[in-house]
Amino acid sequence: EEPVLLAELKPGRPQRYDWKSSCETWSVAFSPDGAWFAWSQGHCVVKLIPWPLGEAELCKTSERKSRGGKAETWSRGAAKERTLECGQIVWGLAFSAWPAAEDGDTDPACAMGLPCLVLATGLNDGQIKVWEVQTGHLLFSLLGHQDVVRDLSFAPNGSPILVSASRDKTLRVWDLSRDGVLFPSGDTFLLSPGRQVQVLSGHVQWVYCCSISPDCSMLCSAAGEKSALLWSMRSYTLIRRLEGHQSSVVSCDFSPDSALLVTASYDACVIMWDPYTGEQLRTLRHVPLYSMLDSSSEIHTSSLRSVCFSPEGLYLATVADDRLLRIWALELRSPVAFAPMTNGLCCMYFPHGGFIATGTRDGHVQFWTAPRVLSSLKHLCRKALRTFLTTYQVLALPIPRKLKEFLTYRTF
Repeated sequence: EEPVLLAELKPGRPQRYDWKSSCETWSVAFSPDGAWFAWSQGHCVVKLIPWPLGEAELCKTSERKSRGGKAETWSRGAAKERTLECGQIVWGLAFSAWPAAEDGDTDPACAMGLPCLVLATGLNDGQIKVWEVQTGHLLFSLLGHQDVVRDLSFAPNGSPILVSASRDKTLRVWDLSRDGVLFPSGDTFLLSPGRQVQVLSGHVQWVYCCSISPDCSMLCSAAGEKSALLWSMRSYTLIRRLEGHQSSVVSCDFSPDSALLVTASYDACVIMWDPYTGEQLRTLRHVPLYSMLDSSSEIHTSSLRSVCFSPEGLYLATVADDRLLRIWALELRSPVAFAPMTNGLCCMYFPHGGFIATGTRDGHVQFWTAPRVLSSLKHLCRKALRTFLTTYQVLALPIPRKLKEFLTYRTF
């Protein structure tokens, strides 16, 4: 079943060309609970869209399109949309829950004593601004990077750890816990130097992407190099270099159980790795659609821009410069579905599955249907076990070899 375009959001301001990348959507993000969506629509602006009944709204839109009716975007909740004026071009976005306020805490963002949602934005001048989503208030800024903050990743376990990737060729680890010291600077707050936990150096080119594994044990980073770097989130030391691509690695993502890592490169390939052993498990080659349909056609490849896992871990989505969104099943070497899109830059699954958001060079965001699947009991058991067992621990179990191969994703 081919992906269906459900809705398209466009910037509310005329395009400007006085700044490089001023109208490009380099990042889109869903909050972990799926209640909010954010996209960097260019012009130094981030748009925050509430997602109450968003899935139902999109389903209704899909039904109207399938019946030939006019596609409509969300009508409810539109008045609650927020625009964050960041003052600089926005490159990276990441949501996270903010710890509940303690007694005597006067922070208006969490005055009810409940966890609230924050959005971190990586900016063109090297700053990271952290916003409270419900109110749109700027909470504080993080200073340290010397160039564009290209990507951001919060620890998935809810701890207040943020990793940033920058064109200054470093990654920085930040502790955003409430017991840090804030000091005023104009109308906002700057974090004290103690909030920066670690600077990770090892890349020799711009760092494009960073991804923390769901079990929070590993960090993968991709730069304009042929190898990706894998770091320990416990010791903040380099574990290994993942070498196998023939051109710059630009995107990476872990599977939901942390057992797999995928990297996407300008060489038009996605490599699937075992992050624990560094073994290459599979290579997905992006052959243009017409070449796949016509064996007599000359094969051309096209640079990849983004790759992401589906929430249940059985599918991948990729965006490439050949203007196609591809959906891949984990056990197959060829895409199971295609969708034509123009100038795609990034992609992300809805946290509960069923939809994919893609960002484009003209500042637009498109929402597509994605395959819905009922995971088999075998996959659910594998996912549950691999959430807390490394590859080495699985191999040490007194179980049959074929079962070990299944649990370590060697039976594609």
